[in-house]
Amino acid sequence: MTSTKTLQGKVAFVQGGSRGIGASIVKRLAREGAKVAFTYVSSAKRADALVNEVIADSGEAFAIMADSADAAAVQQAIRTAVAHFGGLDILVNNAGVLAWGSTEELTLEQLDHTLAINVRSVFVASQEASRHMTDGGRIINIGSTNAQRIPVAGGAVYAMSKSALVGLAKGMARDLGPRGITVNNVQPGPVDTEMNPADGEGAEYLKGLMALGRYGRAEEVSSFVAYLAGTEAGFITGASLTIDGGFSA
Repeated sequence: MTSTKTLQGKVAFVQGGSRGIGASIVKRLAREGAKVAFTYVSSAKRADALVNEVIADSGEAFAIMADSADAAAVQQAIRTAVAHFGGLDILVNNAGVLAWGSTEELTLEQLDHTLAINVRSVFVASQEASRHMTDGGRIINIGSTNAQRIPVAGGAVYAMSKSALVGLAKGMARDLGPRGITVNNVQPGPVDTEMNPADGEGAEYLKGLMALGRYGRAEEVSSFVAYLAGTEAGFITGASLTIDGGFSA
């Protein structure tokens, strides 16, 4: 008995897909039958390894080098993906940076870089994707539970950048709703990745702030994204959906 692949025949583009949550999303969408293009900024070796892993699992993936801080590079990456796979149905905006520091100390360069990647690249990618996307498509942004709760000092700029995605999803859902394109914002809490390991410095403190008392797994986030990318989530749009183990409860 063969299982049904919920995204069979679809084409997905993941901005920031070479590691962590992004890599998990690439693998999950491919496992569900989608052809997946994704961007990476520095490690071609890591990106190639992910492509090979997807292919070994009978999927299709294509890696594109593009710096999310460069709007023209993001636009061109989407055009390249469309040309390579012949269309576009799903966009996942996962690229992000974390600038952490007090209001007195953060530089304008840190502010601008955070906004360029965490906010501007999301709009740029969504705008470009919408020009190629089929009606009934999906745009899914990876935000953060920090849009809802910052329990420690130093996160003002990061929280601001992720809060911007809440309003962006609402407004863009209105803009693209007539075409049946849904736009949603997924807000993970602490997730066990290379950048934020569950046994890392400060992890026990964060676990103490969560109802479930543990870090999330990247696969838990990617399965949620796969659901939103599928047909069963067609009536969900403009929503910010938290998956944080009760961090913001």
